[in-house]
Amino acid sequence: MIKIALFEPEKPANTGNIIRLCMALNCHLAIIGEPSFSLTEKAFRRASLDYIIGFDIERYKDIDIFLEKHKNFEGYFSTRYSKNIYTENDYSDTKKDYFFMFGKESSGIPKEVLKKYYEKTIRIPMAINARSLNLADSVAIVISECLRQQNFPDLSTRETIKGQDFLSNY
Repeated sequence: MIKIALFEPEKPANTGNIIRLCMALNCHLAIIGEPSFSLTEKAFRRASLDYIIGFDIERYKDIDIFLEKHKNFEGYFSTRYSKNIYTENDYSDTKKDYFFMFGKESSGIPKEVLKKYYEKTIRIPMAINARSLNLADSVAIVISECLRQQNFPDLSTRETIKGQDFLSNY
């Protein structure tokens, strides 16, 4: 199982994109702490995110509770302050459970958590002057690498909605 863990997300559009990503890639989602927006059906409809209604989101009061529940997972913490490139890890074991934690848009994962788990921190290489990537984009980049290493388990690698020969039928 692959689980995305968001620490106190601040932007509903990013969270909506991540939910859609989780739905499309068979990943689970956990939200840690209180997001800065409502996770109600009404709030998602108002943000034009009605396609995510019904997606199961696990909720955790704080990081310690999340980490205790996921102590048997192999966990990674995404931060720009890591020296460990996300592609340098082996995520290929489909029998293992993995979680990837991403911090709030304004300040990331708390520094004390990153220090405690420094060997499990990962970063996405960026241009020297770039402060950060969009949260939803960062999640997509890291999860795509994990799934690539696992040879995209349980995901379709062929067009199934319009048919495999859709492009050749012009």
